[in-house]
Amino acid sequence: MTKITLSTLATALVCLAAPAFAQGGPPVGPDWSKIEIKTTDLGNRTYMLEGFGGNVTVAVGDDGVIMVDGQYAPLHDKLKAAIAAVTPQPVKFLVNTHHHADHAGGNAPFAADGVTIVAHENVGKHMAAGWTHNLSGIVSPPAPAGALPSKTYTDAMTLEVKGRKAALTHPANAHTDGDTYVYFADANVLSTGDAFGNGRYPNADFFNGGNIKGQIAASDTFLTFINDDTKIVPGHGPLANKANIIEFRAMLVTSRDRMVKLIADGKAASEADAQAAKPFADLDAKWAANEQASKNWVRVVYNSMKQ
Repeated sequence: MTKITLSTLATALVCLAAPAFAQGGPPVGPDWSKIEIKTTDLGNRTYMLEGFGGNVTVAVGDDGVIMVDGQYAPLHDKLKAAIAAVTPQPVKFLVNTHHHADHAGGNAPFAADGVTIVAHENVGKHMAAGWTHNLSGIVSPPAPAGALPSKTYTDAMTLEVKGRKAALTHPANAHTDGDTYVYFADANVLSTGDAFGNGRYPNADFFNGGNIKGQIAASDTFLTFINDDTKIVPGHGPLANKANIIEFRAMLVTSRDRMVKLIADGKAASEADAQAAKPFADLDAKWAANEQASKNWVRVVYNSMKQ
């Protein structure tokens, strides 16, 4: 089985990708053999897969599969088995919604199967150069060539397998500077990546181009084309709908506005000042998984406003 590195595990920790990690403490990896893949049928041969890491979306065509995100490398076989349970068609495309390992860690084994890895052009740049996580400070080394996207785009792209289309769009500077969201119009399914997380504070990775202002803009964009029947696969969290996006956007705007005021009033000359002020204490009950998640969100919003 493919080994997972310490830096990858730590990335999972600070990305809030899995509650199995005790945030703020030493990374403790899962027993991969015990991870189960949950499959949810979204209609019109489209599925949401949940395992360990970011949520996966699968769209089945007549001659192949379009897959959005691939979690960690050790889950490659289990994800393939889950896909094989709903279709005999091979995976043709694997879309990375961004470069973090809980979404793109499976690139190398899927590429070895002959799958084309697709992403925004900045994903390959970050992976090839190595990158530092904004919450942990842990450095992920350059990825091997086989893990890098082989097909990239700048603003928008359409992928096709027989009978299915996926519309890929880049929201600027949301979770990172290399985000992609994917819309399957024929199923009315939106896969957001970490531009949206259902029921939890997100991470705007300000070391890698992310910003809460871009996340608000992404939510505004989503609301221009989704409707009450749209099924939304978030980067993390349960299957969502339009009402969840509206609630998430409201939390982002409240967080932004409070931090702007805190800074303007001279009460947040430093991140330490912002942490001491606890500006989001009333939001934490719903959006913070734990105290570390609360502190992480203060850090994200403060640094977004200081950029």
